[in-house]
Amino acid sequence: MQDILPAQKQIFRLIEDTVRDVLAAYGYLEVGLPQIEQTRLFQRSVGENTDIVEKEMYTFDDRNGDSLTLRPEGTAGCVRFAEENGLLYNQIQRLWYSGAMFRYERPQKGRYRQFEQIGAECFGMPGPDIDAELLLLNARIWRRLGLDGEISLELNSLGSPEARNQYESKLVDYLQTYKTDLDEDSQRRLESNPLRILDSKIDRTRDILKGAPLLSEFLDDDSREHFETLCGLLEDIGVAYRINPTIVRGLDYYNRTVFEWVTDSLGAQGTVCAGGRYDGLVEQLGGRSTPGVGFAMGLDRLALMLAEQQELDSKVDVYLVSQGDAARAGALKLAEMLRDQLPGTNVLVHCGGGKFKAQLKKADISGAQLAVILGEDEMSSGSVGVKSLRISGEQVEINQSELVAWCSEYFSKEKVVG
Repeated sequence: MQDILPAQKQIFRLIEDTVRDVLAAYGYLEVGLPQIEQTRLFQRSVGENTDIVEKEMYTFDDRNGDSLTLRPEGTAGCVRFAEENGLLYNQIQRLWYSGAMFRYERPQKGRYRQFEQIGAECFGMPGPDIDAELLLLNARIWRRLGLDGEISLELNSLGSPEARNQYESKLVDYLQTYKTDLDEDSQRRLESNPLRILDSKIDRTRDILKGAPLLSEFLDDDSREHFETLCGLLEDIGVAYRINPTIVRGLDYYNRTVFEWVTDSLGAQGTVCAGGRYDGLVEQLGGRSTPGVGFAMGLDRLALMLAEQQELDSKVDVYLVSQGDAARAGALKLAEMLRDQLPGTNVLVHCGGGKFKAQLKKADISGAQLAVILGEDEMSSGSVGVKSLRISGEQVEINQSELVAWCSEYFSKEKVVG
């Protein structure tokens, strides 16, 4: 698990606000999903033979003996939510959610056992146009965050379940010849989930896979047409991509389009956003047949990328310092007045006493633009000192009633100069 320090949380908030704005521009509605679900939901949807269900879920029995699980991913819970609340049959939905997910994995840079995700799911649209729109949405987010030059798109198609089963049989036949040369995990997956071997990061296994049959050779006609149309749409609009035949995703519910947005700047943890189509999942979980497609992006990894390329601006605009009981009360009153009359201005009041010099040093460290100074003399005369901490370093004395107008003019000039 991880603690999120203030500077990191500030970056998280920047990402969340950016993604929220883009999702709203594409017509998505935010929903809230529980962090705990019935274990059976993930066994039925993610797949009992996947690494997530076999090794990575946090599962426990409650006081009634029911098996519950901290959610390891969001799609299954969103499908359950939408079906139980009557949002799917004969309807089109664009939904999104955010929050913590939990997987028991080996912690490393960019991978934690509790991690933050934003996910989006679209229901009721079977065509490649919604797949393309999702990818356009992702690309717009990277541009807004200034990361478009560091993130690239990789695509694949898994075809229909029937085509995938046929391919899986041929893949197993091929890999059986090299079984003793495969890494330990791949040997185990050969019996339980062979397609996951395609995603292996072990060099000797990847060398063996170079001669394996390709999934694209087994695609059904409808899936092939769907994928070719999607690629054509992306090319027409100017979204660069690379076809990666080893992308299979680690969840059993995917069919047809699967994709990953990847980066080279995070070492082994190169996937920052991934998703695909899951047209059979709603029916698999007890609903009527409903096409679906979605994605999830990891805030932790995006935050690492942003932290390395930019320094976030201080969020303190005005820092009030004071000396004496009456002045401390007056500082609190002036701060409330500034917050009321200058919305969006962040005001920090020094609390706890201390000499003016020490307080002004803390005002400077805070990154504030202005220090507002209030002592016994200022209280007697109804005035206040205002010191520029970033531009001129000059200090002026004004009437307390003029403080709001003075600050407003100062920040307006600062924006023009900036």
